[in-house]
Amino acid sequence: MPAKTPPASHDDTPSSSSPDTPPKRAGAKKAPRKQKPKKHWLLRALGWLLGLILAGVGAVAMLAGMALAMAYPQLPDISGLTDYRPKLPLRVLSSEGQLLGEYGEERRSYSSIRAIPKVMQDAVLAIEDARFYQHGGVDYLGVIRAGLANVGESKSQGASTITMQVARNFYLSTEKTFTRKIYEILLALKIESALPKEKILEIYMNQIFLGHRAYGFAAASEVYFGKPMKDLSVAEAAMLAGLPKAPSAYNPINNPRRAMLRQQYIIDRMLEMGFISPEQHAEAKAEKLRIRPPQEAANHAEYVAELARQLIFSQYGEEAYTRGLNVYLTLNADEQERAYRALRRGIMDYERRQVYRGPEAYVDLPADPKELDTRVAEALSDHPANDELLAAVVLEADPKRVLAALQSGETVTIVGEGLKPATSGLSDKGNPKTRIRRGAVIRVVKLVRNNKDEWTITQLPEVEGAMVALNPRDGSVRALVGGFDYNKNKFNHVTQAWRQPGSSFKPFIYSAALEKGFGPATVVNDSPLFFDASTTGSQPWEPKNYDGKFEGAMPLHTALAKSKNMVSIRILQAIGVRYAQDWITHFGFEADKHPAYLTMALGAGAVTPMQMAQAYSVFANGGYRITPSLVQRITDHQGRQLYQATPKPLADDMRAVEPRNAFMMSRLLQEVARSGTAARAQSTLKRPDLYGKTGTTNDSMDAWFAGYQPTLAAVVWIGYDQPRKLGDRETGGGLALPVWIEFMQYALRNTPVAEIPPTEGLVNLNGEWFYDEFSGNEGVRALTNDENVPTTGSEEEKKSILDLFKR
Repeated sequence: MPAKTPPASHDDTPSSSSPDTPPKRAGAKKAPRKQKPKKHWLLRALGWLLGLILAGVGAVAMLAGMALAMAYPQLPDISGLTDYRPKLPLRVLSSEGQLLGEYGEERRSYSSIRAIPKVMQDAVLAIEDARFYQHGGVDYLGVIRAGLANVGESKSQGASTITMQVARNFYLSTEKTFTRKIYEILLALKIESALPKEKILEIYMNQIFLGHRAYGFAAASEVYFGKPMKDLSVAEAAMLAGLPKAPSAYNPINNPRRAMLRQQYIIDRMLEMGFISPEQHAEAKAEKLRIRPPQEAANHAEYVAELARQLIFSQYGEEAYTRGLNVYLTLNADEQERAYRALRRGIMDYERRQVYRGPEAYVDLPADPKELDTRVAEALSDHPANDELLAAVVLEADPKRVLAALQSGETVTIVGEGLKPATSGLSDKGNPKTRIRRGAVIRVVKLVRNNKDEWTITQLPEVEGAMVALNPRDGSVRALVGGFDYNKNKFNHVTQAWRQPGSSFKPFIYSAALEKGFGPATVVNDSPLFFDASTTGSQPWEPKNYDGKFEGAMPLHTALAKSKNMVSIRILQAIGVRYAQDWITHFGFEADKHPAYLTMALGAGAVTPMQMAQAYSVFANGGYRITPSLVQRITDHQGRQLYQATPKPLADDMRAVEPRNAFMMSRLLQEVARSGTAARAQSTLKRPDLYGKTGTTNDSMDAWFAGYQPTLAAVVWIGYDQPRKLGDRETGGGLALPVWIEFMQYALRNTPVAEIPPTEGLVNLNGEWFYDEFSGNEGVRALTNDENVPTTGSEEEKKSILDLFKR
């Protein structure tokens, strides 16, 4: 039998006795040994390295565990979260809850998790942390997924959960280091052990910064959409949910295209996660969002909001800006807006009658059309829009046509009536310094003419104005506009501007006269007067009537309706300037602001519009002096009431003048609004219960109208900050009265007519009202008797009384 073939060796080398190999011969050299393949050595090396790694994992894990054990106790205290008290701004709101102003570093409106709509929560979870309710603070599956994605992609993907973001936002820096990530994980675990999931999500959705000073989604909803969070649609919620990643890069105001791309992705994620139905998904993807422009957020209550801020700061100090106080004012937001618009329109109507002062600036424009848009945008950045008054750069100009570019990139053409306000600037013979030419920065406004929108050239006004409206029964402020534009001039003309009231002050002199026996039917001579230096104490004075006419003897009601200066002076002569000076303090005026001279009869003293509104309220409410009030109530961020104003009922200790005095003055002021210098009031508003007085100072430096309806008193003033003539033909009736009428037309739209009824102590004779005690021979004629000459006033004034009514 043939010998068995031995098994092959383990190295696969053929045996010497193999039949496939020739036998070795004696003395023959050994055949060279074959080299082993390299892959076997690589496998051995890899195995060796793997062994080292596996052996080191335990050591690394042990070291990591030791590091974690040492680091955990050193983590910061998270009581700031367990007792979360965010910095909440001071919010000033109208009586019905519309936001008027916000003061503080952070714009935030805190909402509990129950108040955050589910669609907003779902949108955030879909993009930020889909497994939020499944993990314990660290999403390990998310970490693995992000790691795998990062291996195959050039852009890294994060794996931070909402809890980790809360930890980072509250306690850690934003630097991307391994150590910070470890602390972030540890803090997340600690937070999860201390707070329920709902509380963590609530903190996150209130704390996160979302651009444009908005912190939290409630504030962002107001900033970007101008609506409360509860009214958000799926598409709007998805837009807001895209902001935390990079507020500056993804907010729809600064980067609408990028914001929309991210929003569309989030809507897809919401469908993928089952948060919305296919129908909702399709609807959300197709929805066209309306983003609220920053200028639209303005509510035109800056002056009154600032007043409220000062009041609250005086009580709470710096804490007022962080504790989330909600200050509700007495005014109505719609009435406030109407007051703002009315005053602004009145000032702009005046401005259109002024000489064109020229462009605001000149810029060099490039010849290359491709560079033009950039240069225009750069130039107009220094000339922001003033509400409806837009800045524009002139591209072409001639006397018949102006072509100008707006900040938006739109090009507007101005022709015809729109060029008239700037006629002098378009004339070939005009001043080169005020010439409208290519590169000129001008103001334009869109007006409606013949039911069509037309652009017109205008200019920022130099003149200022003020308007304030009060409830005469309790002094609550219904509207307050302290100037043309708060950003342009923060000086509050309602409370801070001391101006001459002119003829609008005459009613208070007449009121004093009623107590001395004068009545509406008392006849006084409207004839020229002259006072030499010895009488005035300074220089000769020859007062005039505004119309330059002297109409002889007339009853007081006619004299006031026509605003006759000579009659007012004679009345003040009769009652005495000292008496009158004391009498006006009943209405809240300061005696030292109204020197005891005959010029007081023409309103030569100093008042504020607020004082005038307070004083006219005395006539409106039957003789009571009220104190203006602004704050209705104050709550904290949770709605708990901290303060509630209690309107003080009209009482005897508030009595300024007798009811009959207030009634008689209302009768006189009613005639002013019916047939006198303010007749336009009743003819326009078509109601008899309107009372008031125009006021134009010497040289027409101040224009006033002060008036009331029994439920509302309002005052309008227009003038220059540095007093100068408004114009020879500018009066209170032409400037201030139209503003008053426009506001009252809206404010009284649902108020029934309510004329002021007569009171006790009066008697009506032949259609005229008199005080009981002055209805016979005891009336004004008694003042001509020597024994009844008033004991107040100068000797010259006493002597003049005897022949006062004979002139």
